Amino acid sequence: MYDDRLEVTSAGSLHFGLSPEDLYREHESMPWNPYIANVFYRRGVIEQWGRGTLKIVELAEQAGLPRPEIVEIPGAVVVRFRPGRYEPPRRVGHDLSARQQEILRLLNVAGGQSLSQIRGFLTATTETEKRRVKEDLRLLKELQLVGTTGRGRGAKWFVPGT
Repeated sequence: MYDDRLEVTSAGSLHFGLSPEDLYREHESMPWNPYIANVFYRRGVIEQWGRGTLKIVELAEQAGLPRPEIVEIPGAVVVRFRPGRYEPPRRVGHDLSARQQEILRLLNVAGGQSLSQIRGFLTATTETEKRRVKEDLRLLKELQLVGTTGRGRGAKWFVPGT
């Protein structure tokens, strides 16, 4: 895992004359061990041979992610997944509430926001709602999912790295 991507590396090269470009279109599947592949097929682990990379590309596109990069390097094949739109974590030591996730989305898109701007975005109007937003921000800061610059009313909240 890197800050800007996830890489999955498989030792060895593509076999049977396949190129990385071939893996983006329908291609014949020629598993090294057809007996193991057949067991996986019969158990429902794979739905059909020669479609794994196509399915990965399809699922990435459905998730709004860029097409994974498949590259061959000396001694290995690497598949690189790059992030698309920001998706806040749902679990960090414990489940995050919908409001906490919404705060993360806002700060990721809008950058530094004051407490009053965040409350306005979330339409927190009652004193209880306002207090809960402040508590959510405090927890998110403890979890190191958000940071602040400045102090008091001039403080701005942000998602680190955005």
